[in-house]
Amino acid sequence: MRAPRWEDLDDLLELINSLVEEEADIIINRKLTREEEAEWLTRFLTNIEKGRTIGVVAEVDGKVVGNSEVTRGTGAQSHVGFLGIVVAKEYRNLGIGTRMLETLVEESRRAGLKLLVLDVYASNARARHIYGKLGFREAGTVPKMVFRIEGYVDTIRMYLEL
Repeated sequence: MRAPRWEDLDDLLELINSLVEEEADIIINRKLTREEEAEWLTRFLTNIEKGRTIGVVAEVDGKVVGNSEVTRGTGAQSHVGFLGIVVAKEYRNLGIGTRMLETLVEESRRAGLKLLVLDVYASNARARHIYGKLGFREAGTVPKMVFRIEGYVDTIRMYLEL
């Protein structure tokens, strides 16, 4: 587990595009170009530098296999962090996602956040189990929040008070 850096660009591009290819439970539904990923990584690293985002990548044998972030809310929600996490298919169920989440929770506390919030597809039982194991609670369901090839999917809002 470590902070992301510019040199991770190609690994991060490969990671996100592999998730799109497998039709993973993520919002992005088309492969990204290197230019698009570079623009995203520039914003991501800038937001980390400015204290708006906490970023953690998982590296195995010199390759980034997971990416996660907590983005601080603004204004009246500046005490809230919005969490997102992805792990490459071949590295799931090895504890990598759990370790990234534990690191994000620890860093969020250190940053003074009071609440973490995330949305997870209702069909993603494994992720919901991991979030629950770390103390996240379900706040409610938003029906038909996402449209995928197989149809509409509900999302579940989860939270953790820090």
